Amino acid sequence: MALTYAEYLELEQLLALQRPRSDPAEHDEMLFIVIHQVYEIWFKLVLHETDKLGRDLRGGELFEAIGTLKRIRTILKTLVAQLDILETMTPLSFASFRQRLDTASGFQSSQFREVEFAYGYKRAHLVAEGSPIPDRAALEARLHAPSIMDDLYRFLADRGVGVPDHLLSRDVAQPTEASTELQDQILLTYHQQPELVLLFELLLDLDEGFQEWRYRHVKLVERTIGAKHGTGGSAGVEFLKRSLFMPLFPDLWAVRHQM
Repeated sequence: MALTYAEYLELEQLLALQRPRSDPAEHDEMLFIVIHQVYEIWFKLVLHETDKLGRDLRGGELFEAIGTLKRIRTILKTLVAQLDILETMTPLSFASFRQRLDTASGFQSSQFREVEFAYGYKRAHLVAEGSPIPDRAALEARLHAPSIMDDLYRFLADRGVGVPDHLLSRDVAQPTEASTELQDQILLTYHQQPELVLLFELLLDLDEGFQEWRYRHVKLVERTIGAKHGTGGSAGVEFLKRSLFMPLFPDLWAVRHQM
């Protein structure tokens, strides 16, 4: 028998996963579930493409890396655009089923934390005992794996950029930190290796996309629940604001005023 569209995409299983918990049913709970399930699928694809970006950089494949970055940035634009749909839900609509989330919280999204770790925003306490993240095995693997910034250090060194030795041998479980020594080398690279300029600018586009997502997400939460604590006991808006405008690639931003 020929393979069907529904079989290939496993639609029967996929479309059976939306199970509102409110009784009687609250209309907007379906919207809330669908949007967040779709986000998790997008996060899965972001991780898939991020792993490819790492391989591109480790293999010295400049143009492959450029293409991969464009795809990830486009996905991030879609993530931000989907918030417009979620904002059609009023605070009263959300409040009508919010208690059904019980201790569940978006903070517990292991995949989103993986994305953060993959780009260098690493926090060891999230994989330690007592962490609010329920499934930590994949996240722990990301903690001890090189981030995209680590792969970028090696990529640049292989192309003759004077990356400081301490960055090439750093503990990859630590978060990315800015380096004035590297910034000097990046500035030189802008002038001496123009073929790398597009790569740098696309990394900044990606970084800007993450910051745009964070900002829009914070404003969505603030618009929906105000200063209330988040579900699961998280600090809600105040917690989300801590990572606002935190760059993934601080050295690329730091050299802008010297151009």
